[in-house]
Amino acid sequence: MSNLNVLNSRTKSLTRLTRNSKLFKTIIEAILDKKGENIVSLDLRKIPEAVADFFIICQASNNNQLRAIADNIEKEVFEKCQESPYKHEGKQAEQWILIDYVNIVVHIMLPEPRKFYHLEELWSDAPSMEHKD
Repeated sequence: MSNLNVLNSRTKSLTRLTRNSKLFKTIIEAILDKKGENIVSLDLRKIPEAVADFFIICQASNNNQLRAIADNIEKEVFEKCQESPYKHEGKQAEQWILIDYVNIVVHIMLPEPRKFYHLEELWSDAPSMEHKD
């Protein structure tokens, strides 16, 4: 039950994010800088059950790249937006790293977990956009 309380206590900020927001752009640029692949953003703003405005999902080809992308996102976002993540998980498992900026949740995945969980399909009612270099 305490997990539900955490979700309920977590509120979205009053400022609605867009794909043009500085935080969103900084995350995408940080992923591209470390050669993240298959970058997709899901716009969850019109889905009442969603815990964030956007999911950004990308793929790394190996564990080193997975960590490098995650570290670069946190570094660039802190330097350019002065924001630290609310939470991050998965750095020890090295299969799927999640970085939570409250309104934007970033999923960095290796190919197998991405294929298995297929988040884009789970949130298929959300508009999606691919991001390329």
